[in-house]
Amino acid sequence: MMPKTGWFPSAGCNLPSQWQFSSQAAIGLPLMDVTDLRIALFSGNYNYVRDGANQALNRLVGYLLRQGAQVRIYSPTTDTPAFEPTGDLVSIPSMAIPGRAEYRAPLMLPPSVKSDIKRFNPNIFHVSSPEVMSNSAVSLARKWNRPAVASVHTRFETYFRYYGLAFLEPLALAWLRRFYRRCDAIFAPSDSMAQLLRDQRMNYDVGIWSRGIDQEIFNPNRRDLAWRRELGIADDEVAIGFVGRLVMEKGLDVFSDAIDALKRRGVKHRVLIVGEGPARQWFADRLPDGIFAGFQAGPDLGRAVASMDLLFNPSVTETFGNVTLEAMAAGLPVVAARATGSESLVTDRVTGRLVRPGAIADFADALQHYCEDADARAATGKSGKQASDRYGWDAVNQSLVDGYLRVIRQREAGSSPPRPSPVP
Repeated sequence: MMPKTGWFPSAGCNLPSQWQFSSQAAIGLPLMDVTDLRIALFSGNYNYVRDGANQALNRLVGYLLRQGAQVRIYSPTTDTPAFEPTGDLVSIPSMAIPGRAEYRAPLMLPPSVKSDIKRFNPNIFHVSSPEVMSNSAVSLARKWNRPAVASVHTRFETYFRYYGLAFLEPLALAWLRRFYRRCDAIFAPSDSMAQLLRDQRMNYDVGIWSRGIDQEIFNPNRRDLAWRRELGIADDEVAIGFVGRLVMEKGLDVFSDAIDALKRRGVKHRVLIVGEGPARQWFADRLPDGIFAGFQAGPDLGRAVASMDLLFNPSVTETFGNVTLEAMAAGLPVVAARATGSESLVTDRVTGRLVRPGAIADFADALQHYCEDADARAATGKSGKQASDRYGWDAVNQSLVDGYLRVIRQREAGSSPPRPSPVP
């Protein structure tokens, strides 16, 4: 029986590079499948702080392992991780980020880690954050003639505007463009983000790796009026929800300003905040009447989301918007910024409202509409629930597996590693 084409020479093999990726069609071998995959995954935060990006990565690794692939993860670690990692995790040297000590900045790959990667002998590299470690990983992949792909999880270039450093955004875009162009392909979580990446000329091969939803956790039946009452929210009060890490780049200023506008209009409502983060005190000072339920996860998060009456997500830094999809699955209308991620999930005036980023009065109009019209809330929530049903995790992750195999096949067929472009 012929061997599978997942064979690769060992990392130390001295065969000419053009022999290392022979064309499957030319030698008549069957195509690779998922069990041939050996994936080296690089993450700036795989499990030490919980966020939507590393939840997606851990789900991906779990799926890959169940399908018979081999995966090894390289990421900074701490003594107090937010959750246990899925798969084999190798610790990378890192340093605390000034002003955001809960996050770690991974450093260069040390010789011991490079030796570990060499022993693992991956046939594809996957980088998930554009920093020093991932740049080193892409360089290593190019040196060993292995394909490298990147998944895009947030709009890093927009962060500077929230910390008085907006003048650095063009430099950040130039760095991101150089980084992503060194990869064979990049994967965005939504059509809108994929189009933005094309418009920004980040890469000429932009695929989709969307996100899924756990329907057991996020569904309307999780609504718990008793839990609301414990928080001081009456059954007939409309709770406007916010879900996410409490950091300024999530649009906390816009959220607060829109709530202030509702108060000035005399619109009855309550505000329910789910999440923790370094901007919690700032947020609490801006919303003294807000109810802060703290960090929630798993079934508790499902209960918290379903116990809201609508979700308000003003962020423009999302590439997908996990919380938007979770709210839709729970049967809530969503008021969101018309930005990457949300505009691929929310159908305006059907599953919620899309509002121009930063347009406080327009956000207040949309929130007022759902606060005062229970029938509109119910109809919009029902439409959102129906729209969310097509997002299953296995199908979503299989699409990325297909992307891995396509990129490897292209290299085996003779395509060259991408060359960095001098164009800024």
